[in-house]
Amino acid sequence: MRRIPLMAITLAALLLSACGQATPTPVPEAATEAGSVISVSGKVVPAVWATLSAQTGGMVLEVRVAPGDEVKAGDVLAQLDPADAQLAVQQAEAALAAAQARLDELKAGPRPEELEEAKAAVAMAQAALQKLLRPDPALVAAAQAELAQAEVNLRRAQSAYDAVKWDPAIGARPEALQLEQATGAYNVAKARLDALLNPPAADVAAARAQLQQAQARLARLEAGARPEEVAVAEAEVARARAALEAARLALSRCEIRAPFAGTVGRVHVRAGELVAPGQPLVTLGDLTTLQVETTDLDEVDVARVQVGQKVTVTFDAVPERAFAGYIVRIYPMAEPGAGGVRYTAIIALEETDPALRWGMTAFVDIGE
Repeated sequence: MRRIPLMAITLAALLLSACGQATPTPVPEAATEAGSVISVSGKVVPAVWATLSAQTGGMVLEVRVAPGDEVKAGDVLAQLDPADAQLAVQQAEAALAAAQARLDELKAGPRPEELEEAKAAVAMAQAALQKLLRPDPALVAAAQAELAQAEVNLRRAQSAYDAVKWDPAIGARPEALQLEQATGAYNVAKARLDALLNPPAADVAAARAQLQQAQARLARLEAGARPEEVAVAEAEVARARAALEAARLALSRCEIRAPFAGTVGRVHVRAGELVAPGQPLVTLGDLTTLQVETTDLDEVDVARVQVGQKVTVTFDAVPERAFAGYIVRIYPMAEPGAGGVRYTAIIALEETDPALRWGMTAFVDIGE
């Protein structure tokens, strides 16, 4: 609601005091001057204030402030449950440690024991292949002697068997069993000698492949890590480090801290409540500097005011005083309201009073 300008009240008082005298001549100039005052309402707000919200969701473990508390910049105002965020930090730290170890291993090159192990594997593979391709003469001679003896034993067993093979119960006679055993021993000895002199192609191929693998591993160890392998490992370290920073940032957001020094105006949550990202938690303001924001400056009057213009501000809470001020900012965009659009003008007070409080209603007279 628009208030009656102070100048209009003064003019009315002067007219009433002259009632006992001759009827005065109308003074249109005074009416014009009185009409030039724009009266609007406003509210007291800190020059610096903010409603702090949660950047992450979770349960409120603790609210450490109450309305009216004074805090310093960086003070913790509320604490969200950090359990999930702490676990994510631990996982990210482990991933970074593994990636860094892999990079360090590549840059350091093979350990002496790794080289010795690789060389021993090559030597063993070479020996195995040579054993197939060039058998030991002593082993060949022993196999040949074994085969010759087996052949002699087979002939003797065959002769003994032939002497009694007419017997209808030949299968139960010892000569049949001796012939069977001698035949088996001969076949085994012959197969052993054949394996020494003519190893299977599959065995030779497998031995060659094993040797090539052992030689390739030794060559890689001796050559060290390739540049592209080091680059990949460095990228993994960078990725793991970024993931750790992101996890630590998420953990830090479980603490709602004051961005500036001020006084707590309102607390919007309680311990035990679940909050979502963006949900208001605490309203904080710097009460050392209060200002007035207009609340009903319409589109007609806003065209008549400008930055730097002097104003007079009164408050119902301090009826005996009128405060001088000036306009420091006019918002370029209107805010829709009941009955039409409204513009916001910011008014700085040249002096203040301890009785003024955040949110009080102000009455502003803007003179042209």
